[in-house]
Amino acid sequence: MSAVQAIPNSRVVVLFLVMLVAAAGNTAMQSALPAIASELDMPDVWVSLAFSWSALLWVITAPKWARLSDRRGRKQLMSIGIIGFVASMGMCGLVLWLGLAGLIGPVVTFILFALFRSLYGGFGSAAPPAVQAYVAARTERAERTKALSMLASSFGVGTVIGPATAHYFLFPPFGLAGPLIMFAAFGVAVLIALHVQLPNDTPRFEARGAVATYPNSASMNSPDDEDVDGDALGSVLPTREIRLPWRDDRMASWLIAGLIGGHAQAIILGVVGFLVRDRLGLHDRPWQAVQASGSVMLIGAMATLLAQWGLIPMLSLAARSSVLWGAGLALVGTILTGISHDFYGISTGFAIASLGFGLFRPGFTAGASLAVHRHEQGDVAGKIASINGAAYIFAPAVGVALFNYWEPATFILISASLLFLIIWGRRALVVPDGAQ
Repeated sequence: MSAVQAIPNSRVVVLFLVMLVAAAGNTAMQSALPAIASELDMPDVWVSLAFSWSALLWVITAPKWARLSDRRGRKQLMSIGIIGFVASMGMCGLVLWLGLAGLIGPVVTFILFALFRSLYGGFGSAAPPAVQAYVAARTERAERTKALSMLASSFGVGTVIGPATAHYFLFPPFGLAGPLIMFAAFGVAVLIALHVQLPNDTPRFEARGAVATYPNSASMNSPDDEDVDGDALGSVLPTREIRLPWRDDRMASWLIAGLIGGHAQAIILGVVGFLVRDRLGLHDRPWQAVQASGSVMLIGAMATLLAQWGLIPMLSLAARSSVLWGAGLALVGTILTGISHDFYGISTGFAIASLGFGLFRPGFTAGASLAVHRHEQGDVAGKIASINGAAYIFAPAVGVALFNYWEPATFILISASLLFLIIWGRRALVVPDGAQ
């Protein structure tokens, strides 16, 4: 039996940035959404719905990209994902700039905006499952929870770092379109680093023997070279396409937990900018609204870092514990956010909620991964990416619609979902062998 080689730190940094820049750029617009709605005099719900088509495409395409990564190699799929992200952000930024300048009408602006956002959903979804499969194929089972926690932290940090830094990029002549243009540029830098630091991993069946001679290779070439669970070590391409049913008993409960918790997180992330704008009376001061919501999300980012880089390693939390404790903290934070009407109350509540979701997401990701064999990682990675994308199809728009109709309704919905997850998860989340 051969051990899987550790991934060099330089490559870990690149993989982390591939996940972070896409998540940060995708959510950087969230802090600007209330300002965009105010400037263009568009209903809040319409602004939120501009993301729905992209999220739907993400759900549809992520499993296909994940399975393709097993045949074409993970680096190539990461490149496709970053290129899709850069193209989407750049074109959306250009359209938004033209709309805010009055060169095109509001309706045309958002039609084109939604169209170009589909590039991210259709092609950007190639990167996360490829990154996860790359790491899962190169880490021992006992180390996978820590490694996937790192990946989940990059996504989680990105979803809050993006809005937190967006207001720094509100500069002439782009204005509110500045964050999109800047994150497109960051994406180009990450793409260059990816090609420089990561070796080509395109699989070739006839080269199996040669690959085995290299000490940095993480592949196994014979049935004898397997771990105790029969998982093929390394990234050797399976001879047939792996397609696990969604109802697979090993991972179904973890996917359900991810769907529930993911929707709860998507709602609070989608509504927090509108909450800050309305409760702080910044509806007529859109640029200040972006800065205030960014400050709230920066505090949330610090809480997420504390959870994923501090609490999980320090407490050695297993997958099931991370999900349940995370949901409990998110419940407390959601309630506090919902009842607060000043900056400090909203910030504290959102920080506690972010701390909880920071524990929840890596627990769900690691639990689903540990539930299946190594040669099935590509497919389960695609399913995890689809679950993450599914949360953003309707949840943010529903949350904003409920918020506009009756503010407490949004937080009642989130709280009820998290409470159900805690009660149901205590019974349904089965810890795989070796996970705890």
